[in-house]
Amino acid sequence: MGTAHDSRAARAVVPPRYRRRVHFLAVFVGGGMGAVLRFVLAGFVQSASGSFFPWGTFVVNATGCLTIGLLATLLEERSALGPTWRVFLLFGVLGGYTTFSSFGLETWRLIESGDWLRAAANATGSVAVGLVAVAAGVGLGRVVG
Repeated sequence: MGTAHDSRAARAVVPPRYRRRVHFLAVFVGGGMGAVLRFVLAGFVQSASGSFFPWGTFVVNATGCLTIGLLATLLEERSALGPTWRVFLLFGVLGGYTTFSSFGLETWRLIESGDWLRAAANATGSVAVGLVAVAAGVGLGRVVG
């Protein structure tokens, strides 16, 4: 993938007016890759577990959180790669793999900054609102369908 020096050279080649387009393309391609990876891994784990518990989704969420923690630290704190790679990996690949990893990272950042109240509100609120939204969607789907 290259070094931070390589990414600076790439930024010099891509004119600023095209950088946003490159980022959209990076999210598009990375998102497709992450979605396929999620589909394959979750299906394999679920099939291998032989369980009614959603182990496939559980493993995808856990590995996504581990990966976003690692990559965010390397990309943001150590400047391992340039901004296009950050967008490709964090928003594209991991966004397609699982948005739960973004939720985990954002909640962790609140905890790290000492904002425990907002972290707790984000964690409980996201789960509660998510479940209510699913229930509303199911209800709406049954009424419409």
